[in-house]
Amino acid sequence: MVEKVKRAYDSTSRTRQAQENRDRISRAAHDLFVERGYGNTTVADVAKAAEVSPEMIFKSFGSKGGLLRSAWFVMFRGDGEDETMYDRPETRAVLDLPDLADRIAGFARLLTERNRRSAPLLGAIEGAAATEPGAREMLTTWHERLIDVATKFAQAAAETGQLAVAEDECRDIMYATLDGHLWRRLVVDRGWTDERYAEWLEGVWRAEFLEGRHHSAARDDT
Repeated sequence: MVEKVKRAYDSTSRTRQAQENRDRISRAAHDLFVERGYGNTTVADVAKAAEVSPEMIFKSFGSKGGLLRSAWFVMFRGDGEDETMYDRPETRAVLDLPDLADRIAGFARLLTERNRRSAPLLGAIEGAAATEPGAREMLTTWHERLIDVATKFAQAAAETGQLAVAEDECRDIMYATLDGHLWRRLVVDRGWTDERYAEWLEGVWRAEFLEGRHHSAARDDT
């Protein structure tokens, strides 16, 4: 019995260490992709920065595109665990709130925080997408994830009975405001603070989803 417990502990420890190594390599890749550009960074460059061999990177990630994918999700989620943003405990805690107004406020703050983490690499990916298949595939995956999150948010919002617009309209507005471009224009380009941006985004979503902008306009026309 003692031997079985020890083996289980050793296995868990090795698994945790392997994931920590993957995360460390992914962060090194992130920094180089942002600094030099995805197309100008080689696997050998990442291996040197992470103090591992290129062979280890290929064994762990399969390809440079796989490394980019891991670097993206490590920075966006905070680690490389295979659990989507929507299903993570901190997101579920917000999206399970019974009141839609509280849910909107919490999600605006979460999204702003994640935009802060992911914006530099997203810019590098978009800059390389025209010529680099790995970057192009990552963008496709990212937009698929965004529409999935937007769809789930809209479905859950409709189930509260508090949604003032059609579910598909909620989905499309969420999708349009999730990807970080608005954050970059207002925070990076125009100098807004993250706090101001989160409050603004909350106000936009409240106006669209709770305050019945379209219903109010219809009443004004009668």
